[in-house]
Amino acid sequence: AQGFTSAPFLVLCFCFCFLQLCDVVFHLAQQNLRLLVLGRKHMLTGSYSWKRHIVAAMQKKADFFFAENVSEDDPFLLYATLHSGNHCKFLTRDLLRDHKACLPDNLTRHLFFKWQRGHQMVLSHYWPGKRIEFQPVLTYDTVVQTTGDTWHIPYDEQLVERYSYEVPTKWLCLQRK
Repeated sequence: AQGFTSAPFLVLCFCFCFLQLCDVVFHLAQQNLRLLVLGRKHMLTGSYSWKRHIVAAMQKKADFFFAENVSEDDPFLLYATLHSGNHCKFLTRDLLRDHKACLPDNLTRHLFFKWQRGHQMVLSHYWPGKRIEFQPVLTYDTVVQTTGDTWHIPYDEQLVERYSYEVPTKWLCLQRK
């Protein structure tokens, strides 16, 4: 892509459909974000589902890296995001559970979970060709926080099973008197 001199702001790793990828790339490009799309080489073949001229139009809006069709794209996603700096976010439907399971201990898994929660964008609403909405990426940690005599505890009113990007939105604030 032309005009970009810095590391990507957003790395897109798409296991979404072609139309969704197009809409997301054009939507984010309108915000002047530097984008890196990780795809597979079959996207270049000009098939019914991957129209060559539209891929070419997207390549004018974003940088692309095409991995082999049978390769794992998650390592590329993680490397590109980490290498691009702390400001970089990523978008994928993958929850990266396989990678968390390979981490050697609970502390490392917790750190990865925290990093993922602060960097993974989630497409929350999508209306083809019309509207795209993302869940906000939190800039704070949703764990018990304390300062002096005050505690802030994130909670849910009911027990809820969550994905890694879902966090409690209510906080209980306690103060010792």
